[in-house]
Amino acid sequence: MKRLGPVLQFLGCEQGQWRVSALWAQDSADAAPVLTAGGRPVQLAQASVPGSTCTAWRFEFAVAQTAAVQEVAYSIGGEQHGFCVPARDTMPSMAYASCNGFSDPTLMKKVKEPNALWARLGRLHAGTDRVDSQSYGPLHLLLLGGDQVYSDAMWAVIPELKAWCALPRDKRFKAAFTATLRRKIEAHFSSIYLDRWSQPEVATMLARLPTVMMWDDHDIMDGWGSYPAEQHQCPVYQGIFEVARNAFALFQRQALGALPPATLPGQDQHNSAWRIGELGLLVLDMRSERRPRSGDAQATGGVLQAEQVLSPKSWAAVYQWLAGQEAAGGLKHLFVMSSIPVVHPGLDLIEKVLGVLPGQQEMEDDLRDHWASAPHKAERLRLIHRLLQVAARGVRVTLLSGDVHVAALGVIESTREGGKACVINQLTSSAIVHPTSSAMEVFVLEHVARHEEQVDRGITTRMLEFPTTSRCIKASRNFLTLQPDAAGGEDRYWANWWVEGEPHPYTKVVHTTTAPA
Repeated sequence: MKRLGPVLQFLGCEQGQWRVSALWAQDSADAAPVLTAGGRPVQLAQASVPGSTCTAWRFEFAVAQTAAVQEVAYSIGGEQHGFCVPARDTMPSMAYASCNGFSDPTLMKKVKEPNALWARLGRLHAGTDRVDSQSYGPLHLLLLGGDQVYSDAMWAVIPELKAWCALPRDKRFKAAFTATLRRKIEAHFSSIYLDRWSQPEVATMLARLPTVMMWDDHDIMDGWGSYPAEQHQCPVYQGIFEVARNAFALFQRQALGALPPATLPGQDQHNSAWRIGELGLLVLDMRSERRPRSGDAQATGGVLQAEQVLSPKSWAAVYQWLAGQEAAGGLKHLFVMSSIPVVHPGLDLIEKVLGVLPGQQEMEDDLRDHWASAPHKAERLRLIHRLLQVAARGVRVTLLSGDVHVAALGVIESTREGGKACVINQLTSSAIVHPTSSAMEVFVLEHVARHEEQVDRGITTRMLEFPTTSRCIKASRNFLTLQPDAAGGEDRYWANWWVEGEPHPYTKVVHTTTAPA
């Protein structure tokens, strides 16, 4: 019996070949599935799904691009599906979304139709949802920027975890990660992927749009990597992380035996990148190596550790890929997926407001997880400098972010390169399922959002007013589409935020660097 799938994944575009893989999970006792595309079976691999009685299968195939857009049909398990391949030498149309679930079961009661935006994305892709007679489909890629599942319920539904949480602090951090607890957590992670991704509106899009996914904290646990070192390093937390990482590799990256080919060489994590003609897509793994600062050598095996989001080894691989794209030439747009926003209201200002607003501890904890928190600012500054160097060479750099449960538009501006203005836009889209931030949280964010931050000499960041509004924060569930427009020779992208309950999108045009920002 089918348990999940098909889930498409984008593997890359090389020499005119649009490469994808498909993940399928079914009961282990069943006969091996067969996927056919163009009338022939394709390459496959398989692996057991930990904590379940099913087996996952991955199929890989390639489609030769032509001068026209193609609809490619494929079949598996008696089901017929299809996806769209862009024309040769054109940029793809993409969707971006994040936060596909609920951090608290009580939040479900506040949402009438949890998957309403998934359904609308499906209609836009199919061309059946036309706005003012304009079609916004078909799409070619689905970028998912984090929190594809929410593990939070494990603290309430796994008895062994509840018992562990009830221990005194010292005993809790020394307690072993038992085999029984591992099995329970493996079963929990497998079930949330199998259940959440099998919901009809979600499953339909995962079968029709090749995905590019990167995880965030709720794919592991809320705030992963921002806890005190002793807590972060304790056996139970590290055990949960290992289980979550294995589930992420299997379901989100379809890593059955080996990492997908887009993974950057020279590093051990999931930092990945793609080149699609004149478009570059860089995806940062901001959870695998995230860790707090340790001032206690005993807590970290005798080695004092600095706080980090990515390791120096991973940053070196990222910078090497960027240098390679610059050397190769022809890159016009670079989209960078950063699961947490690089441009966001500063923690120091928000803390001043939170000091007089009771009951906002959860918001404060979340903000300490962000790039704008003090421990991450130096690492963030190095990223900003490197991306500005790319932009200064004539490449439009755009950041894609989620996590914060609001839609927003930010900008990084620099006058360091010979006095010429250099601009990087940040498009934040969150959440496609999770309810938006509370009224109090939105009030605080809006109150401080207009403050301009000087991150270095000649470099500033600020939040912009959301398109066609007078506010910086759009507090509604939403997703984003990114569609190329080569009209008049301008290789620009139209960024459209689709907000729940509103018929028209909010639009930002992202030009090449030779045109306005």
